[in-house]
Amino acid sequence: MPAPAPWPYPLWIAHRGAGKLAPENTLAAFRLGAAHGYRMYECDAKLSADGVVFLLHDATLERTTNGQGTAGERPWTELSRLDAGGWHSRAYAGEPPATLASIARHCLAHRHWLNIEIKPTPGQELETGRVVAAEAQRLWVRQPDRPPLLTSFRPESLLGARQAAPDLPRGLLLDTLWDGWLDVARELGVRALVCNHALWDRALVRIARGEGWRMLAYTVNDEWAAERLIDLGLDGIITDRVDLFAPVS
Repeated sequence: MPAPAPWPYPLWIAHRGAGKLAPENTLAAFRLGAAHGYRMYECDAKLSADGVVFLLHDATLERTTNGQGTAGERPWTELSRLDAGGWHSRAYAGEPPATLASIARHCLAHRHWLNIEIKPTPGQELETGRVVAAEAQRLWVRQPDRPPLLTSFRPESLLGARQAAPDLPRGLLLDTLWDGWLDVARELGVRALVCNHALWDRALVRIARGEGWRMLAYTVNDEWAAERLIDLGLDGIITDRVDLFAPVS
């Protein structure tokens, strides 16, 4: 059984900055997560039409901004003028979308950690992985002891990330244990599995430990689920409930 590589990240990870308490994937959400004591965050990153890495979960703009259409088809000059906070509450009206560079400045200034989920516009999986990884490597070059963790549901994006920044740690996201996932994870050289929390059981833990992989779970919002995962020995728990779980290592 291979020994797992060093794992510097904290156990508790704030989903999209501060879960549901602030508009997801905005700098305001990261600040609120920090105010609740969190020191690691998860976010979603994709490319604008002109190649700027910015934060957005959906392929389209309607749910979390006042824009319309496919986000990846818009240049950053247009995206940057959108309201990414008003959908959440009046208190956050006018909150702009965030670039990965702006989130990096926040994390680097406070020596916090980041899990960047590569969330490509459909059809741009490989290129998005390459660009996000290259940008992450550039942004974190002065804090090599706190590398961002790159994850994705899309193997092509993780392949692109490995090509662009092979030394940055990568994790495969799994919502189901689809046929061939284990071979794909091995081929991609991942350091971690990031699974829907319901997938984790002792059998999957044995597989992960046998490969020397770290184990993370999303999105854990109930105490009973967190207790079960901690008992299984997981290395990371991604949660919306930054108001419920104290981020103690």
